[in-house]
Amino acid sequence: MAHFLLIYLAFRLSLIYIFFLEGLKMTARNIQPADGKMLVFFVGMGAITSTVLTGIFNIRKGLHKPIGSLTQMGHIRLGKRNENRSPLIREFVPLANINDLEFAGWDIFTDNMYESARHAAVVRSEDLEAVKDEMLAIKPMKAVFNHEWVKKLDGPNVKSGKNYMELAHQLMDDIKNTMKEKGCSRAVMVWNASTEAYHKPCEIHETLAAFEKAMEDGFHPEVAPSQVYAYAALSMGLPYINGSPNCTVDNRAIQELANKMKMPIAGKDWKTGQTLMKTIIGPGLKLRMLGLNGWFSTNILGNRDGEVLDDPANFKSKEVSKLSVLDTILDAKNYPELYGNYYHKVRINYYPPRGDEKEAWDNIDIFGWLNMPMQIKVNFLCRDSILAAPVVLDTLLFIDLARRAGMYGIQEWMSFYFKSPMVAEGLYPEHDVFIQHTKLKNTLRDMMGEELITHLGKEYYDYAKED
Repeated sequence: MAHFLLIYLAFRLSLIYIFFLEGLKMTARNIQPADGKMLVFFVGMGAITSTVLTGIFNIRKGLHKPIGSLTQMGHIRLGKRNENRSPLIREFVPLANINDLEFAGWDIFTDNMYESARHAAVVRSEDLEAVKDEMLAIKPMKAVFNHEWVKKLDGPNVKSGKNYMELAHQLMDDIKNTMKEKGCSRAVMVWNASTEAYHKPCEIHETLAAFEKAMEDGFHPEVAPSQVYAYAALSMGLPYINGSPNCTVDNRAIQELANKMKMPIAGKDWKTGQTLMKTIIGPGLKLRMLGLNGWFSTNILGNRDGEVLDDPANFKSKEVSKLSVLDTILDAKNYPELYGNYYHKVRINYYPPRGDEKEAWDNIDIFGWLNMPMQIKVNFLCRDSILAAPVVLDTLLFIDLARRAGMYGIQEWMSFYFKSPMVAEGLYPEHDVFIQHTKLKNTLRDMMGEELITHLGKEYYDYAKED
């Protein structure tokens, strides 16, 4: 009898233990469904935005595949390798369908999307003509603009008001009216406009109250137009994505507003051409413990972005973003013999004949066994807007997902898409593209209550089973 009782107690305890372990397993977040239409507000309706929209409209018609888009073409592994579960990401997480997206935005120029695309000369004429009607229908609203922040550009399609706060409320009216007109229940805002002059956050960015006071006091020289857009978006319950190197949402005031409104924010600076290569090559050098003496990067491009960056104040914003990548990847503090004294230089040269067809050169001086010097040469003939377009699509779909999943504030898991990814105060950003990719996919697994993938793999081998 006693023996039976012991067996029974052991059985009950094992059940309790099993239930305890089940309770420790991740549970899926309560994600609101992606019902109805979603409005995407673009700030800046030039080369990148017109390329994004030309692509999306072509994809909707079945004329092209969404090449470059992780959300549309990427798979995600679930569970063990021998389970063979690898659904498409768009079928695994409840993303908005690209057929349910509506578009609107602001620009200092009056060109509609068709005219803007023709001027940018990024996409092929046959691809643009195939969606001409859709592109003609999208016209920019008047923009918030201050010439002091982008001295190389000026345009007629600009709002006026007595102070920045009034302009912010004009943007809020635009948001409310456009959402009503297009019958959209939710929206996101994406900054695709030009790089602003470099300014570090100052005392007005310490608190939301201080920032709002500066907006009400007129046109404070430290309030950037991009920050007015972010303020308007977050105040209206829209997530905000910063596709430029501007210090728009990486300051305490705007982050306070994002947390207050429980809205996600992400940025900064689309990771497209040369920096994408650095985040692929840099980790490879470090993985093999190869040393670095110097990395010289130069670019020529002739689009509007190149013209804006021809101004030293605006180039400084881009330079800070591009230079920060290698320092974090290579970790000189822990590897002083390999990376403690390398020289890193970045140049961007405005060359109008090249248009959007950017050419990037990298000369990388490395050293290996016996301090033997070696070189890597990279000549990347890329098209920034073509590389940026699928990134824009992915981030707007992911940030909408984050909002519906109750995730607010900085979305570090989206670092995969940015040159200078935002992180919580006190943390260093992770620039290694492979770590970023793992972080992104594990976040999606976590959202859906799936097991995180560590790639340890010992469960497949007998020695681990014996343990």
